[in-house]
Parts: sequence; C-alpha cells; structure tokens
Amino acid sequence: MQFFRQLAPVISGAILFVGAGAVRAADWPQFLGPNRNGTTTNRIAASFPKEGPTRLWRRKVGQGFSGPVIVEGKVLLFHRVDNEALLEAFSARTGEPVWRCSTPTAYVDDFGFDEGPRAVPAVSDGRVFLFGADGHLIGVSLADGKKLWEVDTQARFGADKGFFGSACSPLVEGNLVLLNLGGGNGAGLAAFAADTGKLVWKLTDDEAGYASPVPFLREKERSVIFFTRAGLKVVDPVAGRLRFGFPWRSREHASVNAASPVVAGDEVFLTASYGTGAVLLKLKPDSAESIWSGDESLSAHYATPVKRGEFLYGFHGRQERGPAFRCIEWRTGKVRWSEDGIGAGTVALADDRLVLLLESGELIVATADPAAFKPLARAQVLGGGTRPPFALADGLLVARDKNQMIALDVRQVP
Repeated sequence: MQFFRQLAPVISGAILFVGAGAVRAADWPQFLGPNRNGTTTNRIAASFPKEGPTRLWRRKVGQGFSGPVIVEGKVLLFHRVDNEALLEAFSARTGEPVWRCSTPTAYVDDFGFDEGPRAVPAVSDGRVFLFGADGHLIGVSLADGKKLWEVDTQARFGADKGFFGSACSPLVEGNLVLLNLGGGNGAGLAAFAADTGKLVWKLTDDEAGYASPVPFLREKERSVIFFTRAGLKVVDPVAGRLRFGFPWRSREHASVNAASPVVAGDEVFLTASYGTGAVLLKLKPDSAESIWSGDESLSAHYATPVKRGEFLYGFHGRQERGPAFRCIEWRTGKVRWSEDGIGAGTVALADDRLVLLLESGELIVATADPAAFKPLARAQVLGGGTRPPFALADGLLVARDKNQMIALDVRQVP
C-alpha cells in the first residue's frame, strides 16, 4: 500500500484564503497556494528548452512528503534529517540558508516508507505552522525560525498515527489553526489558538484520513469543510459547531479519503478511490444533497483536481496502477477526455495553463482545454519518487523528490 498524499483542496477563485494575513498575493504560503485551491494568476512559460526551465539552484534534502512553500522571498521546507524534524528557510532566488528550526522526532513508519513529515506548512501573520508525522503541531516565527509553541497531539488527544502518520496540512482561519486530527474523546477535528497553541475547540470522533480542510463562504457565513475518513463535515469555525455531515468513504478498511474537497459556490466535489468514486453535492444550510455520483468519472487516489470554468482536471485511478489524467464536466461528471499512461502526479493551475509534476520527475505544461489534452512543453526535471506537492510563485517553481529540492525559473517570456 502506498502513501496517500493529501494534496490539494481546490476552491473557486472567489473564495479567498483569509488566514494568510500579510502574505503577498504572489506567494504560495500553504498547501496548494494563496487561495488554497491549487491555482495562481501568475503566468507560466508555454515553452522551454528540452532540458527544461532554467534551474536557479538545487539543494540536498532529507526525508518527507511535505512540499515547499514560498513566502516573502523565502522557500520553507519541512523535512527530516536523522532524528530531527527540520523547518528550514532558504533564499528563494539563491537557495542560500536563512535559518532553521529543529524538533526531535521518533516517528517510525509501519510499512517501511519514508519517515519524514507529510503535511505542508501554513504561513500566516508572521508565523509558520507545522504538523509532523508524529502528531506534533508546532508554531514557528517566520522572521527567525524561533519555536513559539508545540503540542503533542498524539499524547494529549490520543490522535492515531493511522496507516502512514499524521498528514493534515494546517488551515489557518483568523487566529485559529484547524486540523483533521483524528483524536479520541471528541477530538476528531480540532482548533488551536495561532498565538499560543491552546486548544480552542474539538469536535466528533471521526478518524482523520489524509485530506486537509478547506474554507467555504456562503452569504458572508464562513464554514470549514473537513473530509474525514467517514465523510464530509461542515463546521462553524468560530463557534466550534458542527453544522452537518454527509457520509462518503472508501469501501475498504485499509483505505482512506485522501483527496481534499473541491468547492465552487455552494457545491462541493468529493472523490475517493477503492470503489468509492466521486459525488457532487449541493450544500444547504443544514444538509447536503447529491447532484450526481459514480466511480467512472474522476476517482482520485490522493491528488486533488483543479477546477477551471465548468471543468475539473485531475488524476483518475489508483496510484500504483498508473492513473489517467482527465477532464470531466463539473455539472454532470461526463468525461470529456482521458490521457492514459501518464502515471501519477500532482497538478496546479497557473492562469489558464495546467502544471503537472509526475512522480517520474517529469514536468508538463498544458493548456486547460476541455476539448483535448494539449501539452505545450515537457521536460525531466527531477528523479523518481517525486510525490510531494510543488510551490509556484513569483516566477519560480520549487519542488522536491526523494533527495533534492530545486528552484526553476518558469516566468512567462514577454
């Protein structure tokens, strides 16, 4: 069984990530970017040499499935070297070290996979929030890497390590850090104070799964959508109140819900592998109703699709069996096209262009076109095992494989 990376809440462009504080719009401050939807308005070059875009720097890195973030001219990476979980800051343009924050870790993977952190850091109002594979939630100063506070969620809340360790990428809402925690005694979901780490509220007994929460705005009423192992949970983050739920989970015990929800207006798309398939829901004030569902449209194993217009683009099928990359209609689930044999990977949307980084280390830029899969450029930029999500900001694409992290100049040529 492979590690299911939670990759990627996808939200309509109108729903902004309010927790990003003073972070620049050009930054990539958290899991799947500034709006927590896998998209950026920054343009990416439509062509580059056969060897790929210009590589500005390369650094050796430790273990981990956690992808980088780009904030205020720094690249931040959460990884493991020996028995230390390290958050390191580098110059985005040169790769030179700026500071580091170290925490001891003793996480052991039960399946013998990578033992580094899984969750992507979140940056808000001068703080960086980390969630380690061992369940340690940590607040760090963005300015100098000083550790501000730490909570051992496994020890305090009985949070289960699951199949592959804790992996929820934190979501910041105001002064709250939200986690799909999977703790016992009503700590399935939890909110912590961003400035102190103090528990603010906890809800449900749901196991965590591997999806990360996303914000949802309707008529000035903010909610947070969690996709737990049991299904959808819609939560009032201020009151710490469960609004309602919708059951949707993988059919096998040895499975998880790993791809995060895709939100557009008052509709949400859920997808899971292992015979579960996808469902498009219409969200009401106290319930959700199915618009369509099925296992033949877009059954994502771990990588969350991106939405452009009335279409979804994403990976369909089990990671280890060689998924297809396809486009489906949002309103109906109808498959518009499917590119077989491409393999597993992650996807983001740069304006009107799809950016795919495959597990093989191949980078593909393609037009987001519902008529056909139309690659514009492709190159081998990393080695095998390229599973962590990448960051795309300010003309840079920063990504890592098992051994190295690179920064590529992908600016649109005037």
